[in-house]
Amino acid sequence: MPVIDQQQIEIRVRYDECDPMGVVHHGAYLTWFEIGRTELIRRGGTSYRQLEEMGISLAVIEIRVNYKAPARYDDLLELTTTLEEVGRVKIRHSYELKRDDQLLTTATTTLACIGADGRPMAVPPQLIDAVPTVEHQD
Repeated sequence: MPVIDQQQIEIRVRYDECDPMGVVHHGAYLTWFEIGRTELIRRGGTSYRQLEEMGISLAVIEIRVNYKAPARYDDLLELTTTLEEVGRVKIRHSYELKRDDQLLTTATTTLACIGADGRPMAVPPQLIDAVPTVEHQD
């Protein structure tokens, strides 16, 4: 898959993200992926809040996660979020989560651009312009 844009962030595993054995609960990963996506948008010069103020939402319509090894309490993790595809109304990201150099989790999400009326809409220019290499793929 071609890489349109990519960034890395660090995440420290918090106590409330773990089960009683100190292993990260599977739902915490979804929050981390959202953090990766929103920070990637912000780096491009637009915030998710600005999109919402314009009546634009990005709804997750598909998510696939492959858990390879557990993350644990107080681990320092590196999340790489990659923007792989921008279609007319959909955006696809992939994720790699590592501890040191060990790959813990991979995932993909597909988001649909939704207008204030709740209907699908074209990906707004603010998102396309923020990433100069984006070409629509249908």
